Amino acid sequence: MVLTQLGVGERARIVAIEGGWSLRQKLSLRGLFEEKVVRVVSNYGPVTVEVDGNVVAIGRGMAQKIRVERC
Repeated sequence: MVLTQLGVGERARIVAIEGGWSLRQKLSLRGLFEEKVVRVVSNYGPVTVEVDGNVVAIGRGMAQKIRVERC
């Protein structure tokens, strides 16, 4: 499943990022990479997630390229 399919408050572990080097770098700079656990704060408009105590907002296009599995 992809990140945009999660509901508000759900936790998931990132299992893959389906994108090129540029996308991976942008997400990595925000603390989002494989094996990280995230919690969805908002799923309306930009997807807002909490990772390591930080709140990060990413566009829906980017979020649809992040494969996750529920924790």
